This record gives sequence, C-alpha cells and structure tokens, in this order.
Amino acid sequence: MTNSTPAGVRDLLRVEFPEPGIAHLRLNRPEKRNAMSDALIARLHSACIELPEDTRAVILSGEGEHFCSGLDLSSLEERSVAEGIQHSRSWHAAFEQVQFGRAPVICVLHGAVVGGGLELAAATHLRVAEDNTFYGLPEGARGLFVGGGGSARIPELIGYSRMTDMMLTGRVLDADEGQQVGISNYRVANGAGLEKALELARRVASNAPLSNYAVMHALPRIARMSQDEGLFVESLMAAIAQGDEAAKSRMRDFVEGRAAKVRREG
Repeated sequence: MTNSTPAGVRDLLRVEFPEPGIAHLRLNRPEKRNAMSDALIARLHSACIELPEDTRAVILSGEGEHFCSGLDLSSLEERSVAEGIQHSRSWHAAFEQVQFGRAPVICVLHGAVVGGGLELAAATHLRVAEDNTFYGLPEGARGLFVGGGGSARIPELIGYSRMTDMMLTGRVLDADEGQQVGISNYRVANGAGLEKALELARRVASNAPLSNYAVMHALPRIARMSQDEGLFVESLMAAIAQGDEAAKSRMRDFVEGRAAKVRREG
C-alpha cells in the first residue's frame, strides 16, 4: 500500500522496526520539546492504524531531551465551542488507537511529560521513566482543561484527588514521586529507557496474541464495570483465551516441562 502522507508530516513521527514484530514510534519535534501540533496528532493516529499486522509490541518515545511537553501553544487558535469539541475529539481518536490499537505500547518517559504528554503516556500500557522525568498538568494556569482523555485515564493511575492538586496548583512531580503514585511502572537511569523498553517489548511480543488482546481490551473495561458484570465478562474472556490453539499449545508445553516456571528475578 502506498503511503500518501506528505514527507514533512511523516517526519513528525519516526516509525522504525528495531526487531521483527516490534515497532518504535518516536515523536520527532525536539526543537519544540515534542509539543503536539494538530499534524503530529493526525500522524500518530494514522501511524497506529497503519502498523503491520505482525506487530506484537510497540515502543513510544520522544526525540531529544523531552518526551512531550503537551499541546503546542504556539499553534493554538481561537476556536468556537463546536471547533473546540472537534479538536479534543481528534486527540481522543488518536489516543484511543494508542490504547486499543494493534499491540501493547511501552512508553519511554524522560524530561517533560506535561499536559497532553501525560495524557498520551496514560494511554499507553507500560511506562518506563528515566531519572530526569517530571510530570505536570498546567492547564489550570493557562485557562484550559485537559482535552486528550486525561480526565478519564490519569485518575485511573494516580486518583482524581492528586490530579486535582496538579491542575489547581501547578504541582510538578519528579520521577520518584511519579513512580510512587503509579504513573511509571519502571524506573531507570537517564539514557537507559529505550533499552529497558526493548527488553519489555520482547517479553510482550512473546506472549500469546489473544492473551495480549484480552489484557489491552478487556481488562480496562472490566475494571470500570460493576463486579457482577465484570466477573461475567472475565469468564467469557477467559474461556475465549483458553480455547485459542496458541494457548493450548503453550499449556501443553508447561505441563510437559518445556516451558519455564515463574521465578523471582534479581
């Protein structure tokens, strides 16, 4: 299939394949601290849709010194209410593809993870933070409100009370605080994020595809259901996953001693 996206727009997001089955999407506006323009949002959306069918894991990172500083305020236009809704919904569509796309996404965080950058990180499945990472939600001070799904996703990580504090007071969390409150899953030294993300991507890519699909698509929805409804959906998903031929083969390998047992690392 021919890619009709103009080269200049493609350059906003670098798409690479470091290993078979693993894609690497890199925000590529380092001179703007990878701030999100409308063109970059559209490119992220289309890139997630266009990933090859054999993609089993995705790494998302930012070029330069920062992951993403949020909305590019230099490109902010005065919009009507209707236009503002459509703009927000374009972010929702892009981040939905990140969260519920082809494969689990491992995000590498460093430097600024601010505003829309934190909203984007919250849409990923695993987050690796380097020592110099910091988190902020400055929308309150700028007369704005989160519009990229942050009001739904960020409280699931840190709670709405902590998000309220960050938005009302401009409180900034450092990497240690971000790890403590649940933004990041892993903490590494500066410069080590991509290596850790690739290690995690290899693990994710080795899982049964249907199991990964269930974790991505069923687990977050079950968590939002009543317990009675969630347990029923869990039963359905468990039965579907167990009935998959790949799962049956893996279970036979385990029972017959060909698969590794769970062991504590380190």
